[in-house]
Amino acid sequence: MKTVDYQHVEDAARELYIRALKHLPDDIKEGFGRLQGMETSERARNILGTMVTNIKVAEENDNLLCQDTGIPIYNVFIGRDYAVDGWALKQAIRTGCERATREHPLRSSVVHPISRKNNHTSCGPGVPVIHVDFVENADTFEIEMIPKGSGSENNSFLRMPVPAEGIAAVKRFVVDCVIDAGGKTCPPTIVGVGLGGTSDVCVHLAKKAATRPLGSVCSDPLGAELERELSEAVNKLGVGPQGLGGDATAFAVHVELAATHITMNPVAVNMQCHSARRARASLHDGRIEYGF
Repeated sequence: MKTVDYQHVEDAARELYIRALKHLPDDIKEGFGRLQGMETSERARNILGTMVTNIKVAEENDNLLCQDTGIPIYNVFIGRDYAVDGWALKQAIRTGCERATREHPLRSSVVHPISRKNNHTSCGPGVPVIHVDFVENADTFEIEMIPKGSGSENNSFLRMPVPAEGIAAVKRFVVDCVIDAGGKTCPPTIVGVGLGGTSDVCVHLAKKAATRPLGSVCSDPLGAELERELSEAVNKLGVGPQGLGGDATAFAVHVELAATHITMNPVAVNMQCHSARRARASLHDGRIEYGF
């Protein structure tokens, strides 16, 4: 069995937070190009152009893409050959997150939900959020970091329609959520849709969908078809970039689904703003390789 260097985990957690805040993934940049090519509104094209310029200036000056450093989320993917001390893993990620905030420094956006006290570490009860998944590839040990800003996270929705309402109720709900969010999510967005499971599983699936790379497709054929239909529908709403009108309301609608109960059909929506930030590290053979 392979062992994990927890100092490397800590170092990666620190570096990933900083990288995610400063460098936008290539798939998102390419998504802007696609939207600019399809946009029919001159004003909307100008707004998209300003967004692209902002991204370029931030990266050229080694500055943040957005002032909102978000809720730090770490997704860990562990292959079958690794033996892991789960507690040590969590503590290493938490320490790395704290170091990023103090050493860079970054503005901590994390506060206690009642006292609203900010410890200026980007950490608190239950934060950073850490999800661990186990994957088939034996050599995999990867950490993905996603800073989820409040502008998009505040537009999160859950509905528990009865199965008799059918897939039409799901589609109406998603479209209504995008209309309700309007410009508050800093569109163009990635609209994440969770379908099935229980209420909590459904909400998590929506977050997973919202933070998937552009160009990825739901592994379920019916889910993939729903993605195509909803992506087309959402970009006919006229919300447009920054909610100021146009065709480019969303880069895409992504769907993730799970089996559910015969008397349930939960659906959730979670959105990611146009600054769809994420970064990934692969740890192996004493090295850390960074990417998206």
